[in-house]
Amino acid sequence: MSDVLELTCDLIRRRSVTPDDAGCLPLIAERLARAGFQIEHLRYGAVDNLWATHGPRDATGDHPTLALLGHTDVVPSGPEASWQSPPFEPTLRDGCLYGRGAADMKGSVAAMVVALERFVAAHPDHRGRVGLLLTSDEEGVAIDGVRKVVEHFRGRGEQIDWCVVGEPAAKARLGDLIRVGRRGSLSATLTVRGVQGHVAYPDKALNPIHVFAPALAELVAEHWDDGNADFPPTSLQVSNLHAGTGANNVIPGELQALFNFRFSTASRAEDLRERAEAILRKHGLDFLVDWQLSGEPFLTPPGGLLRETVVAVCRELCGIEPEQSTGGGTSDGRFVALLGTEVVELGPVNATIHKVDECVAVEDLEALPALYCAVCERLLG
Repeated sequence: MSDVLELTCDLIRRRSVTPDDAGCLPLIAERLARAGFQIEHLRYGAVDNLWATHGPRDATGDHPTLALLGHTDVVPSGPEASWQSPPFEPTLRDGCLYGRGAADMKGSVAAMVVALERFVAAHPDHRGRVGLLLTSDEEGVAIDGVRKVVEHFRGRGEQIDWCVVGEPAAKARLGDLIRVGRRGSLSATLTVRGVQGHVAYPDKALNPIHVFAPALAELVAEHWDDGNADFPPTSLQVSNLHAGTGANNVIPGELQALFNFRFSTASRAEDLRERAEAILRKHGLDFLVDWQLSGEPFLTPPGGLLRETVVAVCRELCGIEPEQSTGGGTSDGRFVALLGTEVVELGPVNATIHKVDECVAVEDLEALPALYCAVCERLLG
């Protein structure tokens, strides 16, 4: 069994459902310490974070820092009886490794660890500094994970020049797509107040469903922006509507709606908030809205050294010209980007992430360390 396959199996066996790390980080820290890395444990609330570095830190910019970024937490497995094999018992079948986190993203984390071991063994006096940043709070609320670490880094003047995120980005084969940016995410919890009453006496009540319906139609029909060369247009999606007491003869007194903007650099979060609330006011609603900005959009522009390096590595080692995309959801790269860091995401195929019978192709898993190691060598070797 290869080093990366063995380590991935060890990580999958740890039931690290977010935000519980379940011992993954100490295992990795001990291994990298043996390879000569400096280990820093950063714990915030119930969340464990790890920052392991090799090489000198230099604030002058003469010794750049490359960080590999990942997470050890996973989403719940769902009903374990629905899996062909136990979700936290790694299983090899038909050329794939099955288990929760195999693709998202314990396989990438293991590949990063192996790549770093190989890199520092071959280049003990490499230029600059290479690091591994891991959290156990990516799949959850993402408050005390990389978000908090970046705040800490900013406070002490820590700079990261380049960051490779191991999120599963590929579509059909390793290296066919890399993420060079991500859209921002702005969520709202909207409460529309009415007056509860009997359905037979609507004149004595105010149905919040009825008064919200025209506003909802306008919100979903609104053209928010045209996007730009790097991002698709901003979209709004309603994810939940709830009202009523459960009885069919009661007009509800309140409605709650959850909706989310995925927005590009063509819009600002504050403008989206103002425009949405203006539509609600236009319809005369009695409402409260609680906004949560999960992350701003970010982009590593064409011509950036990291972006060009990752493209070249995929082209040469995978034999494919990668699509350079800003699609998909969010990742912890959005927090690191706030440091002015070039961020690119490179990882395995994402077809089974968060699903029952999540898996990664063993061939892809065993190829990943060479990709990450090649990026390290080209930037710091």
